[in-house]
Amino acid sequence: MSSYPGRGLHGQTVALLGARIVSGGLAPGAVLDLAALGRELDLSMTALREALKVLAAKGLVGARQKRGTFVRDRSEWNLLDGDVLRWRGEAGDPRILLRDLAEVRATVEPAAAALAAVRRDDADLAELDAALTDMADAGDPSAQVAADLRWHRALLAATHNELFAGMDVFLEPALRVRDLLVHAASADDPVPTHSTVVESIRRVDPGAASAAVRALLDKSVRDADAAVRAGQESR
Repeated sequence: MSSYPGRGLHGQTVALLGARIVSGGLAPGAVLDLAALGRELDLSMTALREALKVLAAKGLVGARQKRGTFVRDRSEWNLLDGDVLRWRGEAGDPRILLRDLAEVRATVEPAAAALAAVRRDDADLAELDAALTDMADAGDPSAQVAADLRWHRALLAATHNELFAGMDVFLEPALRVRDLLVHAASADDPVPTHSTVVESIRRVDPGAASAAVRALLDKSVRDADAAVRAGQESR
């Protein structure tokens, strides 16, 4: 059974079934044989139904009289849900998720950086600087990922716009997939590109901040493409 850190057997069941759906192992329209799933996973029907309630809230499954529990069409999935994003990243070829992430970031982050440059306060700058320090000190991919996520949270928070700040809910899981892939394949120093953004924000220069983020994003796409190619060549 796949792991689902900190959530016990219930969470592991949710993760296993969710990943199976997202990967296509349980295709849209498929009716779930709950008795067979219960035997396979060694679960009571009550425990299985509790897990399916979580998946239903994410839009992955539905239930109807006479039809039973079934996998919903992909168009009905909550594709911004953190778990669904993570399962997409784990499902095999990450290129579509990485493309989608790059396009969303290209829309959101330059505007966020420009807004942060005119709204940031001393606490915002301190948090951005602390995230840069974490990047410089990170000694392994896991620490690099944590530092990058901290920096992106700080950037969105510095806009002092609650809707921008709330975007970390769906950006973080996708960024985590991208960062784990890239940092495991590359020893490139991320500090210079991120520092350029922070210094532009510090100077209250929204145009430069936006341009610096666009340059960072261009490099991010190149790094992700290289990591995907390296992963495919190693298979």
